[in-house]
Amino acid sequence: MDSQIIIQYIIVLLSLVLLEGLLSADNAIVLAVMVRHLPPKEQKHALMYGLAGALIFRIIAIFLITILAQYWEIQVLGGLYLLYMAGAHIKEFFDKRKEENGTDEIAEPKKQSGFWATVIKVELTDIAFAIDSILAAVAIAITLPHISETSIGGINLGQFSVMVIGGFIGVVIMRYAANIFIKVLETKPGLEIAAFLIVGWVGIKLFVIAAAHEKLGLIPHEFPHSTLWTVIFWVVLLGLLVWGVLVSKRFENK
Repeated sequence: MDSQIIIQYIIVLLSLVLLEGLLSADNAIVLAVMVRHLPPKEQKHALMYGLAGALIFRIIAIFLITILAQYWEIQVLGGLYLLYMAGAHIKEFFDKRKEENGTDEIAEPKKQSGFWATVIKVELTDIAFAIDSILAAVAIAITLPHISETSIGGINLGQFSVMVIGGFIGVVIMRYAANIFIKVLETKPGLEIAAFLIVGWVGIKLFVIAAAHEKLGLIPHEFPHSTLWTVIFWVVLLGLLVWGVLVSKRFENK
């Protein structure tokens, strides 16, 4: 194999590892928030199922990438689910704070989701995040030259392999990051709000991808993968995290 092709594959793989690492950060925060109400032992099991699902759904998404890319409705549905989940959990968070402060005496305590209900929510979230992750990964990997006549799910075997390896490494990063965030959330409750605002923000990102779809053409097709949108997305995401830390300090002082 040509050395230049090998170098291209190595560069793209490193880029995908970096991309998956960044995308895994918001995934890990969300997983941590969703399982933190469970006992420590069940938290580990729920995370294990969630992380296994994250890898499986990423691989499935690569197989189905031609379908995911063809129908903008799939991206919209993923975005709507993430926005719904973000809104529901933020409301639940503030209701809980009211109960703790004694300002909501009428409301009955809300029952937390059980183990399997939590696992199902985690897996549904994994599906939405997998769509986001793979659409971003394909935009990078598709530039690689073909190294085989074999195609899987409409993707050349070489490109497919790079995306699977990048996705696997991203899930490994998520595994350790989620445990760290669970501990952080114990002392920084405001980050729970920020985490679900980030979920909503990723939902909006899926809307942007859908809006740029060639069948809609509401915005330029290249915009979701442009430097401008990348900068906007990460500035807002990091801004939400900083805001979450500041809000946590306010809660700690109460």
